Amino acid sequence: MKKSLFTIALGLGLLTANAQIQSLAGPRLGLVYISASPGSSFLNGTTKLFDDLPEDYNDIAKGALTSLYGWQWESRFADGGNVTGVVEWIALVGGMEKGKFLPSISSMVGARTASGLEYAVGPNLSFGGIAMVFGMGYNFKSGSLNMPVNIAFVPGRSGSRLGDSDSNAGFDGVWGTPDDVDGYEYDVDYHTGNRFSITVGFNLSK
Repeated sequence: MKKSLFTIALGLGLLTANAQIQSLAGPRLGLVYISASPGSSFLNGTTKLFDDLPEDYNDIAKGALTSLYGWQWESRFADGGNVTGVVEWIALVGGMEKGKFLPSISSMVGARTASGLEYAVGPNLSFGGIAMVFGMGYNFKSGSLNMPVNIAFVPGRSGSRLGDSDSNAGFDGVWGTPDDVDGYEYDVDYHTGNRFSITVGFNLSK
């Protein structure tokens, strides 16, 4: 009888510990800084997203700060009392306050503690291509309200894009005059941009 009571008490204790590790799925709001890249130039209005980059791209490219809006879905695995494994899917859109649309989606695997601390890593897909995202965060509680705050870093990579100048940009309608300019191709080396973001979420404890 004592053994049975002990087993039940132990089981209830583990369930209570697991219940303290909240599910933090829900809306996300935040900011992201994108270092000089085609994405930041698009946000700044310097270039279009998929057009050829100008030859002086590296002289005019600058970083950009923009808002983020999105949603996080998650599932949990390997519950271990005070620590549990989490799989998170995070869809975010940036640039809307500038009238732009820069989506990204991440799939992250990590761990969350009963104290609210978490860390995760996984792939990220955006217009810049495939990259890895590294994140950590902490859940601030106010009564039954969860307010997870997360910071994330997505390192960029170097690339090269073939550009094409405007053919006959100076053509005045008369061939053979000095202002005729034939088109030509050129290579532009660029960086997809490092991304640093902070997001805040909201949901109620279940």
